[in-house]
Amino acid sequence: MSILQEFKDFAVKGNAVDMAVGIVIGAAFGKIISSLVADVIMPPIGLILGGVNFSELVIVLQEKVGETPAIVLGYGKFIQAIVDFTIVAFAMFIAIKLMNSLKRKEKEVEAQVEAPPAQEVLLAEIRDLLKDRK
Repeated sequence: MSILQEFKDFAVKGNAVDMAVGIVIGAAFGKIISSLVADVIMPPIGLILGGVNFSELVIVLQEKVGETPAIVLGYGKFIQAIVDFTIVAFAMFIAIKLMNSLKRKEKEVEAQVEAPPAQEVLLAEIRDLLKDRK
């Protein structure tokens, strides 16, 4: 089988398409969460902490010299990234928990539909034993 054919088989399969859709949606979801944290969550937290703007929290390692910009350690943006991650991780946890719950319920329904009543199982066993006796 040629490499081109193998790639075609891989690309056309549902798993590759599902993965691509997941990546695109995940990137968009990440942007939404970043905006939520930076524009909605962090400003009130900064206000509560005395008017702090987290994106401006830095430690200056070297002052600006002439046209050379200052070298800073932007720990405020890092705190914001941690909050972003925590919210995304929690949202994914809830989504996966919900999906697992739905799958579990679906399997329970399938099991109830597929499993014949105990009386039918017993009658089938008796029938099979009678067939074997002949």
